[in-house]
Amino acid sequence: MSEQANNPLHGKTLETILTDLVAKYGWPELGYRIRINCFLEDPSISSSLKFLRKTPWARKKVEDLYVRGK
Repeated sequence: MSEQANNPLHGKTLETILTDLVAKYGWPELGYRIRINCFLEDPSISSSLKFLRKTPWARKKVEDLYVRGK
């Protein structure tokens, strides 16, 4: 448990992280900050989640942006 004490992502789902980022930046700005087609072309939470769950490098970029923004 002590390993998670300083982890800002502890208890956060990928959906929560993505929803918070979209609320904060909007899809256009999020697509500008992280160049991923699912953010730029016909974006949606569900399609982005499918892509991010299959693509570790993209998920890392999203998580890093979330941590920097906190």
